[in-house]
Amino acid sequence: MLYVYFPLLLYLHEIGKINSLFRVQICEYLSFSLSFKPPHNLTLLSPLPFSSCFPFSIRHSINSFNSYQLKYNFFFIQYQMEFTRVSIFLTNKTMLAPFLSPSKAPLLGSNARKSRVICSKGDQMTVSITGATGFIGKRLVQKLISDDHKVRVLTRSKSKAQVVFPEQNYSGIIIAEEGEWEKCIQGSTAVVNLAGLPISTRWSPEIKREIKQSRINATSKVVDCINKAPADFRPSVLVSATAVGYYGTSETHSFDETSPSGKDYLSEVCREWEAKAQEVNNDVRLVLIRIGVVLGKDGGALAKMIPLFMAFAGGPLGSGQQWFSWIHLDDVVNLIYESLVNPSYKGVINGTAPNPVRLSEMCNQLGEVIGRPSWLPVPEFAIKAVLGEGASVVLDGQRVLPVRAQELGFSFKYPYVKDALRAIAKEM
Repeated sequence: MLYVYFPLLLYLHEIGKINSLFRVQICEYLSFSLSFKPPHNLTLLSPLPFSSCFPFSIRHSINSFNSYQLKYNFFFIQYQMEFTRVSIFLTNKTMLAPFLSPSKAPLLGSNARKSRVICSKGDQMTVSITGATGFIGKRLVQKLISDDHKVRVLTRSKSKAQVVFPEQNYSGIIIAEEGEWEKCIQGSTAVVNLAGLPISTRWSPEIKREIKQSRINATSKVVDCINKAPADFRPSVLVSATAVGYYGTSETHSFDETSPSGKDYLSEVCREWEAKAQEVNNDVRLVLIRIGVVLGKDGGALAKMIPLFMAFAGGPLGSGQQWFSWIHLDDVVNLIYESLVNPSYKGVINGTAPNPVRLSEMCNQLGEVIGRPSWLPVPEFAIKAVLGEGASVVLDGQRVLPVRAQELGFSFKYPYVKDALRAIAKEM
């Protein structure tokens, strides 16, 4: 029997089309016993005793098998198999039960306990994202897909999301409107919450309510969906955005993750925003990223500043002495990604570059890299006339330092604003 089936196994491996479930079936049928040495970055959880076929503890998802040693009864046959990106998912849609006898898979019966989804480097994740159509969200989706992860876009406007993520370019994405969020979140590996109305507009009492409620309501909905999920299908991590506005403003003080909250309107919004995220179940790892001013080509602050500079009308806003706590788009996306896969990331983390600058310096650097002068400051009264109370967003600043991210060993791609602006200018 060995000589009949073993060549088949080799053939299936060589053509690269052997399915993980079929592989399990072959191993069980031939009564192979496998000795498995896990990769260094894999934590084994949830024992699944597959008798002689899988005599080891296995995770919900295994994605990097280095090698197997196959032993068949009286013979010892060693054969190195390079399996990469192997996935075994125990969900309602992909069960091993049809392929294994009850005696071989006692945990896969009607009362079986499914293994909970855990994030880890090297694993294929399924990530549900709110705010995916925004400036940060779009880049995060692209990164996750490029790394072979699955993405579920949680949106209030399916038509808008379909425009941002056309099916011909994003065929693997699931787009879910609010009524479908709970179903999408169940079984997801992780959830990223980026939803919120932009704040760079004129603040009327109605707009201020919408700014706060858009963040709190979306976060509340996400947390409720996570908490309602059965324990074995609950995401293991929630990464929820917040903002450096939490600290208030100051021209003289520096802020880190241990600094107290400020007392202005944005501080209040951030406190309530974070408090709602902290209602998530205790068995979910929560990461709160207080994001600074994000710099990138297609959105954020530079989308408004660059046209003025290109028209030779660029310059600092107000005095220019306000602190500008910035971060490059790639770095904030990488920080979110690292928060998903690294269990050391938990609690509050400042999403800012390690070298904040005064706004006047930032404008000078921007003018230099795009070949335009920074000579025309916009007076404070003009900004207040346009933005009203919302002018505080650009006229007041804070010097925020990413102490926790640096303690965790996070590597910033762009620690200095001039390097970040040069990289952005090259993309233009």
